[in-house]
Amino acid sequence: METKTPQHGQQDPGSKAPQKGHGMEHKTPQEDHGMERKTPLFGRHKALGCAFTSFAGYMLPVQYTGIAEEHMAVRKNAGLFDVSHMGELFLCGGDALRNLNIILTNDFTSMADGAVRYSLICNEHGGIEDDLTVFRISKDRFLIVPNAANRIKVFELIASHIQGDVIIKDESDDYALLALQGPKSHGILSKLTDAASIPAKNYSFINEASLAGAPCIISRTGYTGEVGYEVFCSPEDAPGLWDVLLQEGGKDGLVPCGLGARDTLRIEAAMPLYGCEIDGETTPFEAGLAFAVKMSKPEFIGKAALEGKRAPGRVRVGLKAVGKGIARGGCPVFRDKKLVGATTSGTYLPYLAGAYAMAYVSISDAACGAAVDVETRGRMILHEIVPLPFYSRSPVENDSA
Repeated sequence: METKTPQHGQQDPGSKAPQKGHGMEHKTPQEDHGMERKTPLFGRHKALGCAFTSFAGYMLPVQYTGIAEEHMAVRKNAGLFDVSHMGELFLCGGDALRNLNIILTNDFTSMADGAVRYSLICNEHGGIEDDLTVFRISKDRFLIVPNAANRIKVFELIASHIQGDVIIKDESDDYALLALQGPKSHGILSKLTDAASIPAKNYSFINEASLAGAPCIISRTGYTGEVGYEVFCSPEDAPGLWDVLLQEGGKDGLVPCGLGARDTLRIEAAMPLYGCEIDGETTPFEAGLAFAVKMSKPEFIGKAALEGKRAPGRVRVGLKAVGKGIARGGCPVFRDKKLVGATTSGTYLPYLAGAYAMAYVSISDAACGAAVDVETRGRMILHEIVPLPFYSRSPVENDSA
């Protein structure tokens, strides 16, 4: 599949999106060696004067006015993120559902059209190769959204295991992805589309939606711990949708947000990130993700290995700083001067107004309320083990999740 060069100019929001996921040609992703890619919204970010960072082969906005300010906007009003670097893989064919169930950890049998389900894909040793979301478009067509850095790996892992009447296609270059997150996101969307295009329930989507005249997929999903929506659209329509969302949403406090706020928001909500909380050596049971693993299924990749790992020796916990200082990822954790684990992610969380971290510690030392020391830059910072998530949103209007 050839890499397409995104267009950054102003586009007509009413232009037609390309036909996505149709046909049965086999499409294989290709890596870009020595190139940093840009999303279709790069020009918009640059014009807003944001700071950029390199992530998953892309130049992406890290912050505009400041991480704390953007974080608080999402918690109190709304924020708009460009997450067009995420992958879009389609599994198509009469045996698509059967293949999902024999490859991924969750069970998709009961899914209805328009439903979204969180899942993991493991290796043969039971380690997590990625976490992803699965969208059921129809009984023989599913959209799989993997993390950007794992898109090619996930494609190849699925492609190596599919069997029967099924193909996998990488359509990532045919999509841009905007994430509108926050308690005022529903009201903002309502100004630009009708109720039929806005999914009512958490983890659901409208496949043939329209936003400001542009055809798109709108899902009620996100990575911030807030009510929110994600808009899958054509790269050509993305700049126009970005503009109109900011214009209309600005009246309700909507601001553009970068990866910095996305990270602090997901830590506050205790959402795992590949390479930090999950990786190919970590099992779902260690990570606290057993809800996405259906051991009652006859098979899935890694099931045999996981049979003997249901009682893990370490678990993911939350840490709240009691002493002064911030623990980042990779810091040793001690209890009574004994090394019991290490942090995976940590930062100052603006909404909670404190320093928090996630860590893996031995299960015998994981009780909530226990005091531990985290070694940071040669000094010990006292922490308390606290429940996860650190933050859980309150019910909001139109919340039927």
